[in-house]
Parts: sequence; structure tokens; C-alpha cells
Amino acid sequence: MDTTAEYNSVISHCKDLFLKKTKDYGTAWRIMRPASITDQIYIKAQRIRTLEVKKVSKVGEGITEEYIGIVNYCVIAMMQLEIPEEEGENLAYETVSKQYSEKVDETRDLMLAKNHDYGEAWRDMRISSLTDLILMKLHRVKQIEDNNGATLVSEGLKANYQDMLNYAVFALIKLGLAQ
Repeated sequence: MDTTAEYNSVISHCKDLFLKKTKDYGTAWRIMRPASITDQIYIKAQRIRTLEVKKVSKVGEGITEEYIGIVNYCVIAMMQLEIPEEEGENLAYETVSKQYSEKVDETRDLMLAKNHDYGEAWRDMRISSLTDLILMKLHRVKQIEDNNGATLVSEGLKANYQDMLNYAVFALIKLGLAQ
């Protein structure tokens, strides 16, 4: 198993969907404040947990689609943290595509460094544990947001979004999306 190839395959799928939605909707997400993006990720992670417990979906979309949504909302969150509000709501398609790649490349590099140190422990984890880790990170992000971004010794918002993105990619690999 080649983690980098699997990761890139999952990201390719997520980015393709993201860019198609960008063509359909533009960058309407630019209107969202950081806390609203966090809440969108929370809704998706909570739905995954509910589906894991109840094992039935009444809406049609399943766990895979929700993890893809988490990946893409994490990228949106990282973009929103760095793109000044003054740039407006409408970003050029090329800018969005470039920004998406930059955020994902940086996040993948972080994952590879952590994988080196942790020995790809995620491969032995249950998908439900990855869901729980995402939910825990969301609670941390909400606390940081409630503290106006201030932390004493903890990672900031971006690092938490990167971890959630990586956990979601791991789940998608385990669910077979990289095939």
C-alpha cells in the first residue's frame, strides 16, 4: 500500500467534486464565517457517527459522501483563514484551484511527517475512531473560536483543520475510495 498514491487518489476525487461545485455555485462559501464552516463540518461528522451507530440512512447519501464533504470544508476553512475578507466573495476559478492544491499539499506533507513518526497507526484504527477524532478536533476548534483564536499551548485552527482533513482522507482510503 502506497499511502501517498492513495492519499492523492482520494484528494483528486474530492478536488474534482469541489471544482465542479465551484463552476455550479461560484465561491458562495466565501460568505461563511469561520464558526459557520466549523459547524458545517460538525454536522457532517455527527451524521457519520449517527450512521455508524444506526447503520441506516434515510436521506440516501452515505458516509463516503460526508467524509468527502469534511475534506472539502476543511480546505474551505483553511482558505478562509488566509484569504482576506476584502478580496470579496467571488474568487476566480483558477485561484480556487491553486489555493485548494496548496492547502492539500501542505496538509499531505504534514501527514507524511506524522506517518513517519507514528508508523501509519491509522491503518489499524477503526473508521469509527477516525470519526470520533474528527468530532474531538471540532470541539477543540469551537473552543478556540470561542476564545477568539487565542491558545496558550495548543495548536491553532489551521493545524486542527489539517488533522481533520487527514483523518477524513484516512477514512476514505479505508472505505475504498482510493481504489
